[in-house]
Amino acid sequence: MVNPALNNIRPMKSFLALLAFALAGLGFVATAPAARAADTAETYKVGDTFETFTTKDQHEKDYTFEPGAVRVVVVSFEMSAGKDANAFFAEKGAAFLDEQKAVFIANIYGMPGIGRFFALPKMKRYPHRILLADAEAFLARYPARPGQLTVLRLDASARVVAIEFADPEKGLPAVFAK
Repeated sequence: MVNPALNNIRPMKSFLALLAFALAGLGFVATAPAARAADTAETYKVGDTFETFTTKDQHEKDYTFEPGAVRVVVVSFEMSAGKDANAFFAEKGAAFLDEQKAVFIANIYGMPGIGRFFALPKMKRYPHRILLADAEAFLARYPARPGQLTVLRLDASARVVAIEFADPEKGLPAVFAK
């Protein structure tokens, strides 16, 4: 026999679900600060100060960006571009990015669990450090072009002095020739 008190709960659950749907459509449902930041963040422009960030690398070690320590930020938004960049950096050796005062950031946000299961162990085999962008808002300020790597050049005070886009297969040697 069904408990009569449950009959009052079912309509209430339906009402709450409908209310949540309606409020979400109107933008009244709370979102995490990171998600709100993604909606309001302006894309980096020349002259902007590059923001400090903390993330993990492929070995799950924390990394915190420190102004002055980095002059080149290379960002991969797509897996195929990331593979090409990783091949280039691996060929150059483990110390190359540090010697160039550079960091490489790979977007893994939205990668399905099965993809992570295979991709992250493979990333651990690369000799260079790969910083992982694993939150929706992390890359919100970085300009992007399909099929390209984004390159931000910074001065000693972490001000953006140039924004470039590089072909992931052929463009990285030129990025580091400057």
